[in-house]
Amino acid sequence: MAEDIQQKLQNYRTAPFDARFPNQNQTKNCWQNYLDYHRCQKSLEAKGVDITPCDWYKRVYKSICPMSWIEKWDTQREDGTFPGKI
Repeated sequence: MAEDIQQKLQNYRTAPFDARFPNQNQTKNCWQNYLDYHRCQKSLEAKGVDITPCDWYKRVYKSICPMSWIEKWDTQREDGTFPGKI
């Protein structure tokens, strides 16, 4: 399983098609992958497990989201004012 994830991450070029977000506007896709990454990271760290599988979400949101959004959300998380549920 871990080898499959590593292989997929090595072959990763850009975000694949996600049927949940079929339209051109990828704002919701960006937001969801940002949340999924931080939820995945939080849950695996709580279990004491390697968080490498979460890197998939990070690579997807970094390829879709504008950097200004990511910086803003990171700042909000640090300040405790982030609007999403992680």
